[in-house]
Amino acid sequence: MAAMTFSRASGMTGPMRPLFLLSNDDGYGSEGLRILREALLEVADVVVCAPETEQSATSHALTLSRPLRLRKHEEGILSLDGTPADCVYVALHSGRRVLPRPPDLVVSGMNHGANLGTDVFYSGTVAAAREGALRGYRALAVSNARDGDFRAASAVAAKIALAAVQEAPPLLLNVNFPAGSSWPLRQTRLGSRVYTDTVDYRCDPRGVEYLWLGGPGFEHAAVPGSDTEAYDAGAIGVTPLLLDLFAEADAPAVERVLKRSA
Repeated sequence: MAAMTFSRASGMTGPMRPLFLLSNDDGYGSEGLRILREALLEVADVVVCAPETEQSATSHALTLSRPLRLRKHEEGILSLDGTPADCVYVALHSGRRVLPRPPDLVVSGMNHGANLGTDVFYSGTVAAAREGALRGYRALAVSNARDGDFRAASAVAAKIALAAVQEAPPLLLNVNFPAGSSWPLRQTRLGSRVYTDTVDYRCDPRGVEYLWLGGPGFEHAAVPGSDTEAYDAGAIGVTPLLLDLFAEADAPAVERVLKRSA
């Protein structure tokens, strides 16, 4: 588990600045990651271990059926030809090959596009942060509207990150920035983002069928206090996520199922 070691410049005493592990699902060369890294470097040391190519909607997949290749592009910036969860797993279990010491925070983002409501189950951005939380670290997933101000959002995200390292791990936060460059902050819960669900069948020039999943549109249901409500109102939503998916409210239903199955 990460040790609390911070610099005096961060407002907390200690021998060194905090260390952040930064990943994403858009790839190590994405603009969002680059801008967020620059903002985080103002308050912490940062090591990037991110996918070599875009891995959007890969959720929490780990690559177990083929070897992976880790590449160093420059000091503190590495890529892996795997999923976002692979990247965090490798970084946290490779000793000093990737990280000089255990990180104080795992940050994922800044994603190009929001991750709201049930997006958290599909999102590679959220999965990278969740992998850190599952390993006992504080973790932060950060997403921005595609037409948002990435520099302004990254500056706020750096403040949230520095504040988050003062909380006990494994804290897992999902942060979403709407369009604009100045926003209020809200604590939120998961809302409801409903997509147009389609399977689009087409034929290639040789007459062979292929298909695309998912439609282009979505809508937000009215859920008071939710991340979707905050997003639509032009506010930053900060949502704490659970690692325990146990549905306590359904326990009586399971008891009835067991009785009928006996």
